[in-house]
Amino acid sequence: MLVQPALAQGARKTPVAPPPAPSAPRGDAVAGRELAESERCIECHGADGQGSTHDDAIEGKFPRLAGQQPDYLLKQLRDLRSGARKNDFMQVMARSIDDATAAHIVAFFAGLPPMRGDGRADANGATLYARGDATRGIPACAACHGADALGQRLADGIAPRLAGQSWRYLERQLLDWRDGFRRNSPGDAMSAAARGLSDAEILSLSHHLSGLAAGASPASSAAR
Repeated sequence: MLVQPALAQGARKTPVAPPPAPSAPRGDAVAGRELAESERCIECHGADGQGSTHDDAIEGKFPRLAGQQPDYLLKQLRDLRSGARKNDFMQVMARSIDDATAAHIVAFFAGLPPMRGDGRADANGATLYARGDATRGIPACAACHGADALGQRLADGIAPRLAGQSWRYLERQLLDWRDGFRRNSPGDAMSAAARGLSDAEILSLSHHLSGLAAGASPASSAAR
């Protein structure tokens, strides 16, 4: 199914004040479980949304989807379907998934227990995430993704959950944002946010975010 995250979903984006609770999935999770299998999402993203164990997933080609912001997942499917997000394999897969089907699949993955990361603690990554580096024009990632990196609604979109994502996937996406291979954030804000990051800083951020403790899923948060 999908492909996901990139760090700050906006270099200058500010959350709506006060930030609303994440949107609950609009589809049916039970139907979504069956559709995720028939549409072959599970082959790469796992029945538990934690990713599969084959080599491509281990190398960071496929994201973990469990507990991801549902509106973010829907946007990525639409972007893949339209070509706004480039990924040859996923563009083919997304063409067979209309919005009604996508809503059910998204409800299934978003409602699963949150993704469990494989990163290590990284103090440099934690500081860069929380504060950015104003001297180099690097914004604080937390301004858009939240202090705990659980994602949140912004004035012009949704910042995805990053906590617990595969560090290899995060690294791959940040490199793609920085190097211009991915360009589907509102106003191209993620390209601007990642442009000044070094390879070492991207690795530190990726490990820090992947290693964050799991929190509540958007679906369970919205239900409380």
